[in-house]
Amino acid sequence: MRPTNGSSRWLVPTHQKNAVTPPPVYNAGLCELTEIPGERNREGCSRGRYNMKSKLAFFAMVASAVCCLTLFGQGGQGGQAGRVGQGGQGGQTAAPATDKVTPEIPGVVAAGTKIEVVKYGLKGDDGGVGMPDGSLLIATGGGVSKVDKDGNVTVLVENADQAAGLALDSKGRIIAAQYSKKVSVIYPKGSEAVLADNFEGKPFIRPNDLVVDKKGGIYFTDCYQIGAKRSPDDLPQAVYYIPPGGKIIRVVDDVSRPNGITLSPDQKTLYVNDWDGAYLVAYDVQPDGTLKNRRNFGKFDVKQETDHGLVSGADGLCSDSQDHTFATTPAGVQVFNAKGEHLGNIEVPLDQPPQNCGFGGADRKDLFVVGRGVVLRIHTMVPGPKDRAK
Repeated sequence: MRPTNGSSRWLVPTHQKNAVTPPPVYNAGLCELTEIPGERNREGCSRGRYNMKSKLAFFAMVASAVCCLTLFGQGGQGGQAGRVGQGGQGGQTAAPATDKVTPEIPGVVAAGTKIEVVKYGLKGDDGGVGMPDGSLLIATGGGVSKVDKDGNVTVLVENADQAAGLALDSKGRIIAAQYSKKVSVIYPKGSEAVLADNFEGKPFIRPNDLVVDKKGGIYFTDCYQIGAKRSPDDLPQAVYYIPPGGKIIRVVDDVSRPNGITLSPDQKTLYVNDWDGAYLVAYDVQPDGTLKNRRNFGKFDVKQETDHGLVSGADGLCSDSQDHTFATTPAGVQVFNAKGEHLGNIEVPLDQPPQNCGFGGADRKDLFVVGRGVVLRIHTMVPGPKDRAK
């Protein structure tokens, strides 16, 4: 699911106050170096000779860039960026702690359950979709990969065109919500297809997350990146439905900033995270895929600071087979029961909020939490849904 500027920030837990953060990266051009006057080229840079001061500055800049890449770009495959970029931005700056355990959440997870670090050092990750072979599907490194139970990474798609949220349909195809303003089938090779890239002739804002229903229809959220400039010509932030073989429908536009999305086990209820609000929102699903009866379903612990007060910052969303919902937020993974009662939070060993979640593993009782270049695994009491991965 991402703050990228001063417009909002999340409250850092006390034990993470001294966490190391990477230095800002500036797009410095050679024109900023001291130079001997010469003819200007089309980019506005001098074609004259740089003096010694400029050369020293240039070499210093290159050395600094190399150091930054070495310190913060380590790790195998991975994506650029949290839901603020491709496949999960804002990477973990240090190895996650391996001694973290869960509190007891009755009927969900036993006290003292280990929060396992399956993989870290990825260049961002999002998605978190359980595969039939027990591996986990993630958007990372600008593409899509799967991670097995031992943390081994296999690249499936080299360039997923800014994929963020992922889903599997009944045909085994990987479908992605892409920040490049579309929803597409991206795998297997040869089946690639754009399913939607506009609504009534207007381009989407930035498709964020999605879920596929048992009929093959696709619900997805479309929202702004934090801090993005808005235009009166833009579509509203909304939830859309692509019916199988039908015309795309805008089903709701009454959520301030719709983000993570999932269905109940019986697929009669659609849940949507409101990043910019305090509630997990629910709707009744109609036979034609439209939605009715909007309600504030579960109240989040709000930890995200913005210029208009505290909000949930709720990002990814998944559910298990007993209709518990799991939302990744700055407070960790917040868990709700089928009545919308807040059962508790699972704090995860990340120095920034987790971004998405999904169920997988051999018995489908592994809750995977992804984001910031890290994949975490938590064994739960209840398996995920049998007919889908989130």
